[in-house]
Amino acid sequence: MKIFKRWGEPAAYFYVLPAMVPLTLFWLAPMVYVVYLSFTDWDFMSPVKTWVGLENYKELFANEEFYKALKVTLLFGLGMVIPTMAGGLALALILGRQGRGAGVYRAILFSPWVTPTVAISIVWSWIFEPRSGLANSILIGLGADGLPWLQSSKWALLCVIIVSVWRYVGWAMVFYWVALQGVPKELREAALMDGASGWGIFKSVTLPLISPTSFFLFIILWLQSFQAYDQISILTQGGPSGSTRTLLYMYYQSAFDSYNVGEASTVALVLVLISALFSLVSVTMSRRSVHYLQ
Repeated sequence: MKIFKRWGEPAAYFYVLPAMVPLTLFWLAPMVYVVYLSFTDWDFMSPVKTWVGLENYKELFANEEFYKALKVTLLFGLGMVIPTMAGGLALALILGRQGRGAGVYRAILFSPWVTPTVAISIVWSWIFEPRSGLANSILIGLGADGLPWLQSSKWALLCVIIVSVWRYVGWAMVFYWVALQGVPKELREAALMDGASGWGIFKSVTLPLISPTSFFLFIILWLQSFQAYDQISILTQGGPSGSTRTLLYMYYQSAFDSYNVGEASTVALVLVLISALFSLVSVTMSRRSVHYLQ
């Protein structure tokens, strides 16, 4: 009875059991197994997993390709998250009024989110085709020279970012549109009566009150950028010259191209740790910058 009092009501554990069983089977157990694999040398086919200790970690942190992939991952995240949030907020402000046709425009802008990434990437690969693609046709029509786009290490990452922003911006717009509906009109009117300009009202009233939504989008979009794979696989396959190879794509190549499961598991764990650290830092910083309406 003392044990039951210390750990709570025993019957409560039966209520969380349906959630804990799949969580353990499909997340906790595989995570523990990946940790084990990161200390081994295995090629998917050999019946023996050779224990190598920390060798995979030493080789990874001594590998220049790892740091290049880490840099690409961070650049891709910045290039995707900031424009997506800014564009989503701008679209929400433009289409925020319940005018005629506003709902149709919002639905059109949201549609890329529900479209499979593979289909989107195939269409954009045609748009960026250097000889007959739409992007170069527009540039040539404006009197400029066409660009190699996906075939150039200078432009390839930008192309992947454009595709990702185009897919997520309508999704961010919906969240911001809902958040803007929750900003009390009384506060705006009070600020207007105090002589605040439109920009002043937006900066001092609107932005602070939608900061919880901004924080949510910031976290989710960063995590989505860490998990980006489909568009990179379809558009560039991590090239050219590794210019679009993120950590997740490096993990895929190590596991399914090189059959180096130990290295792949190490990359996966590093990516998980980076994601966890980023989330922890963001949550800590949000305590000062996120304002909740009481």
